[in-house]
Amino acid sequence: MKGDLFSSEHMAQFATAPGMTIENSKCVKYAVNGEMLARQGAMIAFRGNLQFERKGQGVGGMLKRAVTGEGLPLMAVRGQGEAWFAQEAQNCFIVEVEAGDEFTVNGRNVLCFDATLSYRIATVKGAGITGGGLFNSVFSGQGRLGLVCEGTPLVIPVSPQYPVYVDTDAVVGWTAGLQTSLHRSQSIGSMLRGGSGEAVQLMLQGQGYVVVRPSEAKPHTPQQR
Repeated sequence: MKGDLFSSEHMAQFATAPGMTIENSKCVKYAVNGEMLARQGAMIAFRGNLQFERKGQGVGGMLKRAVTGEGLPLMAVRGQGEAWFAQEAQNCFIVEVEAGDEFTVNGRNVLCFDATLSYRIATVKGAGITGGGLFNSVFSGQGRLGLVCEGTPLVIPVSPQYPVYVDTDAVVGWTAGLQTSLHRSQSIGSMLRGGSGEAVQLMLQGQGYVVVRPSEAKPHTPQQR
């Protein structure tokens, strides 16, 4: 069989080391030697001796998901082999989470991660249910986290002198050490006079980085369980 489709650019190679790598801009490859975790439904292919098991979050996790809308249904992948993960042809990126650090990320952007990372759902400070109900996933420990993003993400440094204001529907995540609060940039009167309508943003202060995507989030479509 010949043709550009079968060129080395598109051909999957065997992994040379265990763990997570970028296969191409739209796909992450994970060489499994034990266990890893991924979003349910994100596996597009695998080879080797792998087992896939839906990972329950218990009654507390189910309740938290129902209240927050932070749907991150996970599956555990165990064994030895290779698996490929993707999400609606979105761009893929890998974040190295170091020991003692935390990375806060919107659950819709999580693709897969090392089993050495801990995961919890947390309320975004300053934006509780009465302020819009913003909830994110917080990863800690040491390991790799695979993310997806519609378009090319923008990483903005945050410093004490220069806080950053982001659209709550465009934020992907941020590093530890940043404080969050809601910021109202327009009055109702200015909106009625033809303002942009971006009435509330998430303000981040401190020292670190915030990641945003070049578009607002699409309406949430409930996943089949």
